[in-house]
Amino acid sequence: MNPDGHLHEEKIDGEVVFEGRLLQVRRDRVRLPNGAESTREFVTHPGAVTMLALLDNGNLLLERQFRYPLGRVFLELPAGKIDAGETPMEAARRELLEETGYVAEDWQRLGVIHNCIGYSNEFIDIYLARRLRRVSGQQLDHNEFLEVVEMSPQELGAAIRKGEVTDAKTISGLYWLEKILA
Repeated sequence: MNPDGHLHEEKIDGEVVFEGRLLQVRRDRVRLPNGAESTREFVTHPGAVTMLALLDNGNLLLERQFRYPLGRVFLELPAGKIDAGETPMEAARRELLEETGYVAEDWQRLGVIHNCIGYSNEFIDIYLARRLRRVSGQQLDHNEFLEVVEMSPQELGAAIRKGEVTDAKTISGLYWLEKILA
């Protein structure tokens, strides 16, 4: 017996409202736990990965990137979407190389976050990448622009506390890192 059954919503039918290259917007009709019907609008996403790329000197690789929906540059962990047919681990290795020019000898999956549970099924797998080695320059996607910066976990924590870093995956990633390093 499901202890959460009294909270479950069941899909009756649904439709795709918008289909883009990355995202899909859906509108589903659902049956609520009390038997009534309602509508749920949400974004579907293929999933993503983020990496805590920890250099031998103890610093992290971070990126400065303009994020159009909010109209400003954000400081964040390297990250990217999972391509079709790709495992999250494969995506993490690919994104680290493309965005930073580094490869890692040691990989550890730390966990997953669901950063927009009210309106999206997006998940982000979090990885710790250690024993980094720079093998090339950035291999950015077409029309992708970002700067790689190096910062200590303590500096990143201070930037989060000051409200200078507000990206959810970066805040969650630092939380995981602090638990591992403690």
